[in-house]
Amino acid sequence: MITQKTEKMTRLIMGHFFIVMALFLSTSMFSTVNAASTLIPIEKNTYNVRDYGAVGDGKQLDSPAINKAIEAAAKAGGGTVLVPAGTYLSGSIHMQSNINLHIDAGATILGAPQEMNAYDETEAFQGPAYQDGGHSYFHNSLIWGENLTNVFITGNGTINGGGMTKNSGLLDKMCGHIPWGKTDTIITTPVRLGNKAIALKLCKNVLIRDVTIFHGGHFAILVTGCDNMTVDNVTMDSNRDGIDIDCCSNSVVSNCRINTPVDDGLCIKSTYALGKIRLTENLTVTNCQVSGFDEGSLIDGTMKKGGGGTGRIKFGTETSGGFRNVAITNCTFRHCRGVALEEVDGGILENITISNLSMVDVLHYAVYITTGKRNRTPGLTTPSRMNNVLISNIVASGVSNWSGIIVTGLPECPIEDIRLENIRLSLDGGGTKEQANQIPDELGTNYPELRKPVSAYGIFARHVKNLELAHITTKFEKEDLRPAAMFFDIKGLEIDNFKSQVADGVKAAIFGEDVSGVTIRNSPALEK
Repeated sequence: MITQKTEKMTRLIMGHFFIVMALFLSTSMFSTVNAASTLIPIEKNTYNVRDYGAVGDGKQLDSPAINKAIEAAAKAGGGTVLVPAGTYLSGSIHMQSNINLHIDAGATILGAPQEMNAYDETEAFQGPAYQDGGHSYFHNSLIWGENLTNVFITGNGTINGGGMTKNSGLLDKMCGHIPWGKTDTIITTPVRLGNKAIALKLCKNVLIRDVTIFHGGHFAILVTGCDNMTVDNVTMDSNRDGIDIDCCSNSVVSNCRINTPVDDGLCIKSTYALGKIRLTENLTVTNCQVSGFDEGSLIDGTMKKGGGGTGRIKFGTETSGGFRNVAITNCTFRHCRGVALEEVDGGILENITISNLSMVDVLHYAVYITTGKRNRTPGLTTPSRMNNVLISNIVASGVSNWSGIIVTGLPECPIEDIRLENIRLSLDGGGTKEQANQIPDELGTNYPELRKPVSAYGIFARHVKNLELAHITTKFEKEDLRPAAMFFDIKGLEIDNFKSQVADGVKAAIFGEDVSGVTIRNSPALEK
């Protein structure tokens, strides 16, 4: 029998239950509304290119629709332009400020054939030119932007250059462009000749992440005069340069795979393309891979070795301003040339650290350091200069018989303060007595690379002030009749723990009469 007291307690409990349920439901409804409200800005700020007429069948030209989506996003203050799965045949795509061009997984932006005239015309160029046509024109690109802030190209999709050309010489000819300051006037007849996958000029706050670039033309990525840039987890498998970083500051390139069989992989430059001298400085390159396998064979995993094999990380050769405060670390090189530092246009290269490199199957030289006097800079009053360079912790095998390490300055302006330490080189060998007697000529105004075997198989150094070598080991696979090292015109040479394999009757090192201030420690094989 239910008493009056029990009935009262039951009503009280039920009242509390309904209150709790009401609070729960209201809280759930608020959470749902709040969650929905967080989705609304994303929906409003995402612009699907298909909503603007893109088809993605690889046949219809979709770049007009992509540009409409970018314009709509820019008009609204910015947002994400989504390129969903599909193949989007495209001419020039115009980036704008505060835009994230997101190429989703399964999506490909495909460069249109040249005969479609879908790329923008080359812009006017006020000469004379002190750099090639590839560095003089930017608008004739698949994706480009100029004077922008907050530029993002992201996603797990692909940019396929398709019909783009790698031939900047053809561009020079078509534009009447005579490079390298050899003329006072430039004929600027506009042409439509797409030859870059991505070109950004004078942009701030740039992010390129996660995309794959195949067959990128002259440059898969060309960034000129940009500030605060990050390129991360990008795969480039291209038919000429991978990424060129020109006159840029405060940049990071990380976790990238770059395969370029016929030109440089990651190329750091400082041209006169902006009409003034500007250094490339405050750059970090880390955890990257460069290689020179056949184009496409990095992406498909076959790693075919054809007639290319350039790849590499290189400073130069356009170096009007120069380079300062650059760190390169934790990178691998496969079937390509080694690391190169070339300052040849009157600029300065200083405060550079390069460390933790692993190299396999190295074509030409493992480490190449030079200054020259090609001098493609107007009003030049100073020679090319280089100082404060530290290169350490390199292991290289299969290095060609040209030589392992080259360090050459100018007679009138030696390279200063270079330290090489903890380097192990295994070379192919096979050098002859004749090659041992062929001291290389001065480079002068020629292209700044010695493109043949030199007279020392391990290290050749000339015109240097304060050269330090510590814990260097060299050996060869096939007997080499050249010395392991040669030194000429060195003022201050310190060698510690130098170990070298030498053939019977061959000196480990040759020291010219113009070498002074020599200190040798823990290196019994060396004789002066």
